[in-house]
Amino acid sequence: MKALAIYAGPQAKQHLALHGLSASDVGVIPAAAGGPKGLILGPLDRFMFNEWLPTSQQPVDLVGASIGAWRMATACLPDSSAGLLRLEHDYIHQHYELKPGEKFPSAHQVSDSFRENLDLFYGGLVEPLLNHPRFRLHVLASRGKGLLQQEHPILSPLGYGGAFLSNLISRKAMGASLERVVFSSAGSLPFGTQDYATRHLPLTSSNFMDVLQASCAIPFVLKAVHNIQGAPMGAYWDGGITDYHLHLAWNKQPERTASLVVYPHFQKAVIPGWLDKGLKWRHKATAFLDNTLVLAPNPEWVKTLPNGKLPDRTDFATYGQDLQARVKVWKAATSASQQLADEFADWLQKPNMDSVQDL
Repeated sequence: MKALAIYAGPQAKQHLALHGLSASDVGVIPAAAGGPKGLILGPLDRFMFNEWLPTSQQPVDLVGASIGAWRMATACLPDSSAGLLRLEHDYIHQHYELKPGEKFPSAHQVSDSFRENLDLFYGGLVEPLLNHPRFRLHVLASRGKGLLQQEHPILSPLGYGGAFLSNLISRKAMGASLERVVFSSAGSLPFGTQDYATRHLPLTSSNFMDVLQASCAIPFVLKAVHNIQGAPMGAYWDGGITDYHLHLAWNKQPERTASLVVYPHFQKAVIPGWLDKGLKWRHKATAFLDNTLVLAPNPEWVKTLPNGKLPDRTDFATYGQDLQARVKVWKAATSASQQLADEFADWLQKPNMDSVQDL
């Protein structure tokens, strides 16, 4: 394999050595926050949800934050293949006209546009999505507490400053400022919650749009979503703030230990929270990931993509109002990423443990 790298925790690696990997082994599929980086996983998503998983019958928990929540919600659509292709197209072609003197669109403008697109994307399809016969959808959002309980031009930056400082002490300490909220279409959570302040609530047709928008509401880029139906009062932001890459206690639910966590990701490191990006000591795998298999692009292959990197949010600034140039670069990257899906499909036919690295 040249494009795809496979990383496995010790329990997952032992399972692969003894049994290989079949679709029936999959119990959980996580999907990280990370903005445009998630585009690189489109072909893998389409292969997994439309070719591989249909060969099995067990229930699967889909857990997502931010763009990951958008991906996993789309995987629950009746026609997920068309939906995932449309998601890729819509994300690549998003564009915001700037007013004179503006360098970036306002948070109001981005939020209004995003909500309009969500309504168009999922309109009339929320009920079948939430009642998928196999997939249980779990969407993460971050609920503000204290100074972050309501969005405010002065108090919110101060609140996030406090969250950053408390997070330096420990992730658990940040729970005084930001609560992990998981909205689920059905079932119990597929991970333990002893690591961080967590609230578990129903995901319904009445709150679905607000929840998905909140999960994607990057602070200061989009507006927070306030007062979600069926949830405590307050401001809800991007689920990636508390759980950037979903470094969760997947193996802490005894009734689920027979299932693997199969994680299409855009890198090896599974970073716990958004504020941990610069804290390298928190980027290493822990026992939480013992039963996890990460499928990620090989860093050497990434160097062959346009600009030698994955699509990311800096591209919005790099290309500015030149939509065609950004679209060309992102489409080239997503087209190249078909190799990830092809190599995974080939590996499933002939699993080679020499290709599996320690997570």
